Amino acid sequence: MIGLKKSPDWIQDLVDSIKAVTGPGPVALHQPFFGGNELAYLEECINSNFVSSVGPFVDRFEVELAKFTGASHAVAVVNGTAALQVAMLLAGVETGDEVLVPALTFVATANAVHHCGAIPHFVDSSDNTLGLDPVALRVWLEKSAELSGGFLRNRDTGRRIRAVVPMHTFGHPCEMNEILEVAREFRLNVVEDAAESLGSLYQERHTGCFGLVGTLSFNGNKTITTGGGGAILTNDPDLARKAKHLTTTAKMPHRWEYVHDCAGFNFRLPNLNAALGCAQLEQLPDFVKRKRELAAKYSGAMAQVDCVELILEPPGCHSNYWLQTIRLKGDNNSDRDAVLGALNDAGVMSRPVWRLMHHLEPYKNSPRAPLPVAERLEKTLINIPSSPCLAG
Repeated sequence: MIGLKKSPDWIQDLVDSIKAVTGPGPVALHQPFFGGNELAYLEECINSNFVSSVGPFVDRFEVELAKFTGASHAVAVVNGTAALQVAMLLAGVETGDEVLVPALTFVATANAVHHCGAIPHFVDSSDNTLGLDPVALRVWLEKSAELSGGFLRNRDTGRRIRAVVPMHTFGHPCEMNEILEVAREFRLNVVEDAAESLGSLYQERHTGCFGLVGTLSFNGNKTITTGGGGAILTNDPDLARKAKHLTTTAKMPHRWEYVHDCAGFNFRLPNLNAALGCAQLEQLPDFVKRKRELAAKYSGAMAQVDCVELILEPPGCHSNYWLQTIRLKGDNNSDRDAVLGALNDAGVMSRPVWRLMHHLEPYKNSPRAPLPVAERLEKTLINIPSSPCLAG
């Protein structure tokens, strides 16, 4: 936690403390680091002529990703949104269903629900983890839903509520044991959105491995990158086979015939991107180590700055600190834009948390629980530079 020294110029104190860690600007919010075998693997991939959705680097990336996370199976796909969409289909989400997702999340979580023909149903977040709050979730479901015909249904809409999607915000794990307990009680499948938490552990298990399926993202701003890319994690071999089948245009195996047994997706990760991913995955432990060191440096630098606190990993967790995050304390939330302006003017790229999903035009009429914590977090959270190279 941050100290309580009073200062009339606390915003400038904050800027100075952050620049003491990052050095002079301009400083990106998060940038990839290529210091391993990236060029060698890309050259090998190009020379092989296997640059699309089939090739040895795809297989290798999936095997090594499963090994790192502890999942039994990993299926590499083109991006995290595609991974979430297919994961929800694997979890039984159908057209007209509702899916419980945090209102405080990146829009991809809600978009993936929409792409399944389903409706996102927004729930509140926890002050402690920034992720889905299992206590608020249970209270809301007891009030708004009922078990009928073997499924949970929204009392107001009559629609089936099929799944819940905890998202590990900025790499900090949710309270997965409690979320799984609520899901069992209300007969919900759990799809983990672990897009931001590669390298994060909850009670010594990797995020993305607790639910029926989990998903990862390897966008250019993530802890490791394949340029674009994502993955589906599962411990169920049947679901893994189905995931690979659906994401490979549902083509039946044959030496020459093109037979497709359902309307699948062209979602497989190209071998070229997987080559980049293999090189990045080799460096992942060091990336996480450096990002954790960066958090410690920020914490020390801000120790005497009033009015803010650095978001630290929840108890029992090992966070990857994907995006370092500060929270404005007390009644200082009205200064959020002033802080953002001062930081960006100083060449220190910083961003507010995402706009809450129900504040966006596509989802303004979606069902939602009371969202007091999410509404407060929207006004008080700011992301600051988080690249692992900043740790020195």
